[in-house]
Amino acid sequence: MARTLVQLSGPSSVHGIIPAPLVKYERSDITTTIPDSSFTVDADGKLLPAYAMYGKTTVVPSMHIRKQMMAEAVIAGGPGSGFIALSGGYGTLEELMEVVTWNQLGIHDRGVVVYNVEGYWDGLMSWVKNSVETGFVGEGNKGIIRDAADAEGCVKELRDYVNAKGRFNLSWGNN
Repeated sequence: MARTLVQLSGPSSVHGIIPAPLVKYERSDITTTIPDSSFTVDADGKLLPAYAMYGKTTVVPSMHIRKQMMAEAVIAGGPGSGFIALSGGYGTLEELMEVVTWNQLGIHDRGVVVYNVEGYWDGLMSWVKNSVETGFVGEGNKGIIRDAADAEGCVKELRDYVNAKGRFNLSWGNN
């Protein structure tokens, strides 16, 4: 994904933020200490994805700082900015639900979209529907998460995003 965005819009269009303890897992395919053109060496002599190929990479000490930095960047973005969740595991789901909750609570007003490739997020969208039907999620909040089956659909969903009517109008000192 990062390589494609860099090819389309240049390296400044991508900013990856990763906690230091996870860097070794992101580099699990590196079998040599000699970097090829897809990696650079940082000031500590560690390999990082090459800026020209993957955009900017920031290594942070914790997941909390990662999520804070990502949220701040999205919130500071212009019209149409928002959160898009790609297919992923537990961490992706946790981060997605956090930004959904923050939207519901009024901490941010940005769009939240799941990139539903080959129906990956169908189970989640079914869960949202069931949660509304059983009363655990208010009818006015069912539209906080949108889904799209392709990249163009994700962009359209963010561009056309209208906040759910059931959001809380709480003041968090950031809006």
